[in-house]
Amino acid sequence: MTFDYDLFVIGGGSGGVRAARIAASQHGARVGLAEESRLGGTCVIRGCVPKKLMIYACEAPHAAEEARAFGWDAQAGRFDWPTFRAKLHDELSRLEGIYQGGLETAGVDIHHQRARIRDPHSVELADGTVKTAAHILVAAGGRPTLPGIPGDDLAMISDDLFVMDRLPGKVLVVGGGFIACEFATILNGLGCDTTLTHRGDLVLRGFDHQGREMVTHQLEHAGITLRMEVQLQRLDRDGDGEGGEGGGVRATFGDGTTDRYDAVMLATGRHPYTAALGLEDAGVTLGKRGEIVVDKWSQTNVPSIFAVGDVTDRVNLTPVAIREGHAFADTIFGNHPRHVDHTLVASAVYTRPHELASVGLTEEEAAERGDIEVYAATFRPMRSLFAGSQLQALTKLIVCESTRKVLGCHIFAPEAGEMIQLAAVAIGMGATKEDFDLTVAVHPTLAEELVTMRLPVRRAGPSHKARDASAA
Repeated sequence: MTFDYDLFVIGGGSGGVRAARIAASQHGARVGLAEESRLGGTCVIRGCVPKKLMIYACEAPHAAEEARAFGWDAQAGRFDWPTFRAKLHDELSRLEGIYQGGLETAGVDIHHQRARIRDPHSVELADGTVKTAAHILVAAGGRPTLPGIPGDDLAMISDDLFVMDRLPGKVLVVGGGFIACEFATILNGLGCDTTLTHRGDLVLRGFDHQGREMVTHQLEHAGITLRMEVQLQRLDRDGDGEGGEGGGVRATFGDGTTDRYDAVMLATGRHPYTAALGLEDAGVTLGKRGEIVVDKWSQTNVPSIFAVGDVTDRVNLTPVAIREGHAFADTIFGNHPRHVDHTLVASAVYTRPHELASVGLTEEEAAERGDIEVYAATFRPMRSLFAGSQLQALTKLIVCESTRKVLGCHIFAPEAGEMIQLAAVAIGMGATKEDFDLTVAVHPTLAEELVTMRLPVRRAGPSHKARDASAA
């Protein structure tokens, strides 16, 4: 059978664009790609890139305060949201142009419309056109999940923050994950009266417990009002709001209290964007959350249909989607079979002034699997200490007691994301604690703490639990 394309990609985000470009430019495949929104996907248009630029913007008041402590007559002044937003959108358009240009140079046919799968070898575009392909790759990403409470349509999601006409005077952020913590940091830093509410006692479930405690403390220290261990029950319209979108909103909480906000942002998780893609009709198996079930080669139970990125709900990070897309293209079209190892993926949460970055196992995870030693240092960094800050930083290594391999690294400090990237290389290569010890420190730096911790602060694991129980 003759097909229109060797590969048709549904989704123009990071994973889909990488797969399409590599398949076409490096392996000579005939490729078509459909994107219903803007090329670049969540990361470039509605996520990582604009979020990080907003993080940079919100640092100015802290930078001015720190500068004064170092002897400068510095003031942050007034933040001009319309000016920043216009420049932000110009930058996103520039990046989108780079994505489109790369695809066009590679010879990829771009269809600026939604596509759905009709059968294992054909897709239907929104205008009714049908295209056939030997292989179909779904890379449609994820979408924010609403909590399903009365009035949640009155709230914003993270996408909306980048297009607000003006900043809200008083804002409620709902959630305790990456997005909630980062956007609470941003809104607070830009001058909004910010409250974060979360049903747990600490933010960032799944991260190392010690790091979670420090991030939770930092959010409050920065001036964010925390409402922990309480759930949002409903939202009702309440007059006009000072900024944000759609007027004032009254929030009712599970403890019976209410409060009024100019805007409410829901950051209660994301789900794979697989609805109405025709996957069930084509016989593709979906998981409980709507994720596309794939094997290590990103192949579904239908041999001609593959999926990468957040639609698979494996590790939902942009660099992972890019790796998966590239590996798919090399495997199917480049005669170079390879797959992505998801076991050691570094990540960072861009709160301010300290970030939380992590790679490998948390202390809690490692202790469940075997006996470990924990090396940790908490301290006030020289720069912020001089400026009068009381915030503590953390460097932490989790070490297997028998093999001496470093199983995990956790850093809570300024620019922790930059440090964890290099630590991930060493840990990925199987570095032992002694390898870290042999590395000469660069002084004075924050990162030197990773190679100067000589004695464990504690030991944990099954054997140590037994000893503790026996002693008790």
